[in-house]
Amino acid sequence: MKNADGLRRVPRHPRLILGLLLLSQVAVAMVWWRHGWQWGLALMVATHLAVVWATLYPRASWLVPALSRLPTAAREVWLTIDDGPSADTLAMLDLLDRHQARATFFVVGERALAQPRLIEAILQRGHDIGNHSRHHRDKLFWCLGPRALEREIGGNQQLLQQLSGRAPVWFRSVVGMTNPFVGLPLARHGLTRVAWSARGFDGVDCQPQQVIERITGAIAPGAIVLLHEGARHGHNPQILQGVLQYLQREGYRTCLPKA
Repeated sequence: MKNADGLRRVPRHPRLILGLLLLSQVAVAMVWWRHGWQWGLALMVATHLAVVWATLYPRASWLVPALSRLPTAAREVWLTIDDGPSADTLAMLDLLDRHQARATFFVVGERALAQPRLIEAILQRGHDIGNHSRHHRDKLFWCLGPRALEREIGGNQQLLQQLSGRAPVWFRSVVGMTNPFVGLPLARHGLTRVAWSARGFDGVDCQPQQVIERITGAIAPGAIVLLHEGARHGHNPQILQGVLQYLQREGYRTCLPKA
């Protein structure tokens, strides 16, 4: 597996992207003025729909770059676990140890601050941590502005560095939603946005076997697997166990991109 430098997708020109989006609306105004409201309205709707799609579709990368799978033909996958630390963390660490597997835990700052020993346990047992925002504002993250996003992303980056002694290099958007302003704090803090190629919707109420089948059906060399911990349904360790058993049975190994 190549090191993190070869996988990094840190936004290079986030202000340029924002400027181009602004220019697109200037173009809409010119079309409206020159050709009438019908053409102007149609163009305005089209440009806004494009931005909404790129914000809401987790693997969209034309506004903010994203890593959605690993560039390898080897039978290896990257396990990523969101929303911790939680009451499930230790049980999931035990499962990973049992299967000699490694994962990146995308952690929420306020939860890490409340349970710093779990962050220590994650790192001591050979895993990695990533930035998953300070407060996990799942209903509002998609529409936050630059200052609020800096507090959520940059604030969590500083907190996790204080707790762990290392600055994360990976970021995952809350609920996968990424508006054009997210690129600003990612560029400022040297973060790469990580999406996924295999998911089972285990963060909401679910049937564990159905979730396992959805995830394993999308497993392929280089897959980035999205899992969760701490969901109210309580099935996350069971789902992780099922995924790990499948990987072992099919001859896959887990990997951590080297930071």
